[in-house]
Amino acid sequence: MINPIAKAMTHRIAPTAPLSLSPLVWALLGGLALIWGSSFLSNRAALDGAGVFTVVFIRVALGAVLLWIWVLARGIPIPRRPVLLVHFVVMGLLNNAIPFSLIVWGQQHIESGLASILNASTAIFGALIAALVFSDERLSARKSLGIALGFCGVVVAIGPEALRGFNPASAGQIAILGAAMSYGVAGAYARRAVRGIAPELSAAGMLTGGTLWILPLMLWLEGMPRLDYAPSVWTAMLWLGFGCSALAYLLYYRILSLAGAANLALVTLLIPPVAIVAGWAVYGERLGLSEIGGFALLAVGLAILNAKPAQRPPAPAPKTP
Repeated sequence: MINPIAKAMTHRIAPTAPLSLSPLVWALLGGLALIWGSSFLSNRAALDGAGVFTVVFIRVALGAVLLWIWVLARGIPIPRRPVLLVHFVVMGLLNNAIPFSLIVWGQQHIESGLASILNASTAIFGALIAALVFSDERLSARKSLGIALGFCGVVVAIGPEALRGFNPASAGQIAILGAAMSYGVAGAYARRAVRGIAPELSAAGMLTGGTLWILPLMLWLEGMPRLDYAPSVWTAMLWLGFGCSALAYLLYYRILSLAGAANLALVTLLIPPVAIVAGWAVYGERLGLSEIGGFALLAVGLAILNAKPAQRPPAPAPKTP
């Protein structure tokens, strides 16, 4: 997933104003969009043979192991503050265990493309929650317009059918929106709790915390993972752990250091088209005009939300005699 909490989780100060993007940054953005866009397709493929919590466990556990190997190989210092363990467990719940489980469960009932569109509302929830929690994140007219358009896009994407009665498809849509809200809460929590440590360490600790939450649920409800899953199921789950968790986080923070948070937010708009095309190519999924129109509205809202506010030109310096 997909949660822009990097500024809160990293000790390096990155620029936040949109910059001109180099070919390298565009390549990294495209790669990250392909990876995270493919996660929705991988979720569906993994569900063909494994349970929801097994899929999530393989993803977070494998991602945690790979990132800890990276942290140790790079010699990244590990702070010895016990309170960080508590923060990692909470972040693992809010940013991994809850949203990953809701997304995977929801994809049993709705198309991959629609799931990616609804998940893109993470930035909308994040901005709204930040405005409620932090005094320096008050809603300006520009932010309010972006949030309003974003929520309109979500309503249009869900469509009027969801209002006609509660059904599995409606439950699946609500689950994805619940995941987006959990991401938003995680972003606010990270800003307060996880500061001054390397982002790779933050990601490793967070995935470890998510593993601690998912492991007992998997053992209780689904048992130990089997070894006789179909090759396609194993491939999907391994890709979720290696590509969509470990590799994606490393790419994420690399882009952040090169281009800043505002430019990194572009990946939010690139993920749904990847997921829509992948779902159509592999499973023949087709989205209607309401879903596409909803994404267009959501994209406009996100663009307004992440736009650089206009700045007044500096006053001319007084002339000296």
